[in-house]
Amino acid sequence: MFTAKDSGMPFIKSITILGILLASLSQTSGAELRRLEESEFGKTADGAVVKLFTLRNSKGMSVKVMTYGATITEIMAPDRHGVITNVLLGADKFDDYRKGFPSSASVIGRVANRIAKARFTLDGVEYKLAANNGANHIHGGNKGFAQVIWDAQALPPGPHESAVRFSYLSKDGEEGYPGNLNVHVTYTLTDKNELRLDYEATTDKATPINLTNHAYFNLAGSGDCLDHELLIPADRYTPADADLIPTGGFATVKGTPLDFTTPTRIGARIDQLKPQLNGYDHNFVLKNESKSLVLAARANDPKSGRVMEVHTTQPGVQLYTGNHVQHRGLCLETQHYPDSVHQPSFPSTILRPGEAFKQTTTFTFSAK
Repeated sequence: MFTAKDSGMPFIKSITILGILLASLSQTSGAELRRLEESEFGKTADGAVVKLFTLRNSKGMSVKVMTYGATITEIMAPDRHGVITNVLLGADKFDDYRKGFPSSASVIGRVANRIAKARFTLDGVEYKLAANNGANHIHGGNKGFAQVIWDAQALPPGPHESAVRFSYLSKDGEEGYPGNLNVHVTYTLTDKNELRLDYEATTDKATPINLTNHAYFNLAGSGDCLDHELLIPADRYTPADADLIPTGGFATVKGTPLDFTTPTRIGARIDQLKPQLNGYDHNFVLKNESKSLVLAARANDPKSGRVMEVHTTQPGVQLYTGNHVQHRGLCLETQHYPDSVHQPSFPSTILRPGEAFKQTTTFTFSAK
């Protein structure tokens, strides 16, 4: 178990399912499980209140999400012995996020990942963006969606789930993007230990959009993720240059360190990516012609027995192994491909007036 002093990451808590149940009983005095709770988490530098929502299910699992960046701060999930541990890199205090927490599980937008040369042309008009990744643009800009306060609405709990809906209006010209974009992200925790993220958006002017969540998972609850076994059922990826800008083509994963078509230890071939990269940071092409929920990845920690399955309607998933935080977390960012706005062979990321952007990703936790 690591501490903030040891690793730069917050202390990860472990408690038993019995403890969770007793806590729930004490909160409700024997009444129904309190599936949804709202509290104040802190304040921004300009005094805006940041709210924190706690979702709980009947299996002892809980998820915390705050209005700053619509960010997940904690996911408590059981191992094979029923021990509940936080499997997400997060912080206990809002000040850590305000000061630049290095591994926030925030919503990324308008456009996740990279846009080459920090500019694009749409309908004959060139739009210039922040060059915040060398000469390129990444994750929506200097502030993006990850550092703004979202409106939040707690939805009425159902018999087997609880949910909170976050909303944000990205105004025309924000971070250089065109159009007033209305965005909604709904987090739902079910009694099947499934966390579902439903993304929706509309615009009054054509604009690129590519939303994801940049969660860093560690199914062991401590240490690094290199001993996790990973399955990604994708036989192709999008090759990229030294700046991680796609070349526009596709390549097979067969015979490369990117082949996770059978469960493989993450650290088994990671050294083959050096010195160019300190780990994985690659976009995989999912087999999802129907645009329905398909398996994007399955990760498991052999020691604890925890398993996480990721399903998505998106065409791709970016594997990032927390290279800047000593591989302490594993990111599986469901998304459209990087730099799609410049690549006609990639699925389009352009949303136009009258259209609705809708994508869903689920993270389901179990143990074996």
